[in-house]
Amino acid sequence: MSDHTTQKRIAEFVKAHGKPGTPVRAVVEPIGRAGARIVLVGADGAMGDVMVKDVESATKAVEAADDVEQAEWDRETTAATKIGPAHRRKMATMQS
Repeated sequence: MSDHTTQKRIAEFVKAHGKPGTPVRAVVEPIGRAGARIVLVGADGAMGDVMVKDVESATKAVEAADDVEQAEWDRETTAATKIGPAHRRKMATMQS
């Protein structure tokens, strides 16, 4: 995915799930040879993700994005997520 496409996807998520004065949280996760995953947590608790080629690219994308802050899977970020029934069903089918 190109840097431009990554920025566009992050901006679309911020537009859909952000709130003025409350930045979207972004957790960068390395996923081995496949690259890195940027997990986005919106002000409304929605989760989204963007896949990129490596952790460095992911970190740069988060730093360049407006209304996004780098986060960790700490208590605040975890508490900010709202996982609904549809997401739970999807994850359950991935485990079987």
